[in-house]
Amino acid sequence: MKKIKNLSLLLMLGALLITGCDKYLDITPKGKRLLTTVNDYDQWMNDQTLVLGVGGQQAIVNFLGDNVDVVSITTPPTSSAQLLYTWAPQYSFDVTTAPLIWSEHYAKISSYNTVLVGIDNATGGTDTKKRSLKAEALLARALEYFYLLNEYGKVYDAATASTDLAVPFVTSDDVSQKTPPRATVAEIYQHIIDDVNAAIPDLPADNSTNRYRGSTASAYSLLSRLYFYALNYPEAQKYAELALANTNAVILDLNGANPTSNMLGLQSDVIYGRMNLVFAVPVTLDYMNSFAANDLRVRKLYTNTDGFRFTTRGATQYSPPLVTPVTNYYYTNTGTSVQEMKLIAAESAARANNLSTALQYLDDVRRNRFPTATYVKYSSTIQENVLQEVLSERDHELGFAGLRWFDMRRLDKEGRMGTVYRYDAQGSVVATLEPKSNKYTLQIPVQVMSFNPDMPQNPY
Repeated sequence: MKKIKNLSLLLMLGALLITGCDKYLDITPKGKRLLTTVNDYDQWMNDQTLVLGVGGQQAIVNFLGDNVDVVSITTPPTSSAQLLYTWAPQYSFDVTTAPLIWSEHYAKISSYNTVLVGIDNATGGTDTKKRSLKAEALLARALEYFYLLNEYGKVYDAATASTDLAVPFVTSDDVSQKTPPRATVAEIYQHIIDDVNAAIPDLPADNSTNRYRGSTASAYSLLSRLYFYALNYPEAQKYAELALANTNAVILDLNGANPTSNMLGLQSDVIYGRMNLVFAVPVTLDYMNSFAANDLRVRKLYTNTDGFRFTTRGATQYSPPLVTPVTNYYYTNTGTSVQEMKLIAAESAARANNLSTALQYLDDVRRNRFPTATYVKYSSTIQENVLQEVLSERDHELGFAGLRWFDMRRLDKEGRMGTVYRYDAQGSVVATLEPKSNKYTLQIPVQVMSFNPDMPQNPY
């Protein structure tokens, strides 16, 4: 039961960050601390739950991915952890508990809205500082809506985005207000774009001393992510390159020394950091066998008990802190990074058949992930081959960065996903995720629906 206990612990960690519920969106109400000064609001933006919350929500999303294998799953699945892992429509029917995933996003949105609605009346700071804090709150709120959009809304389709439903767009921190209706996918995308663009002029130029906080490059990196998952690859590449051009962050070479600090907020490759609390994710054999034998990530990021032969289910776990303690949190950043931007640019260029650019960005990542003495640069003049190599590298580099589920959704949209299976310890199939399945869009939690019975539900 060790693997299920790991998953259950992960879910409990997320739940501990969001306690209590209300009739609004089932989020935690604000604390009783009175915010009066600009410094109060600045410290509010450093609240631990805002940087640790992603460990609850995006670590959970990791368990929806096709690279996870919980061997000890029971038949039928019963716990919230097992239901999530097997793509069940709901993970809990207890309306008195905060819903997984949804509640954490909206709790943080409420905190950011507190800044947005109150900072103008704060005392003791300059107008420039107020605008900067407001810009950071807009950016951080936009990141939460990016996740909600890609969890509870369909993949962007220009033909249907104006009618496909996403999530309520909340701009108040007053939980007594009536829940807004579900906005459309197109509306949420536009809200995010507008908010990030409004933030850019007032964001700090550099966040190297605390990469959890916003910066100009952070904004560009979020826009790149947004357009990437909207399947607008030219714009995604444009903003990825702007993010890279405006950041001091640099990719970490795994041939070199380990980071000197385990603080993600100071890690060199982070552009806009969010901490992931996963310590032991059981990994599929197919996923591990897809790595090259000399890929440095295998022994730096994964624990293994079968001699790294990858023949025994349950023998391998993604667990960077257990391999090298200083990497604690580093490789589980669910925020944006240099390598993510380079891989977005690589894939976008490959899709445009600009193969020389795609190969250069791909090499920028790969040469830092293989031993220098044996590294061979990948080369091809065939567009599909280059695209497949980039997709493979993205899967290896970002497989547990909270993005694989989103990648599966967009790849399924273009027919690149086969059926995904979950197996019990005997190898029997206990759950399937078929191509074009409605399961690729999460259902609105029953806890939310219980207070909003007129809210349309996603089909299952």
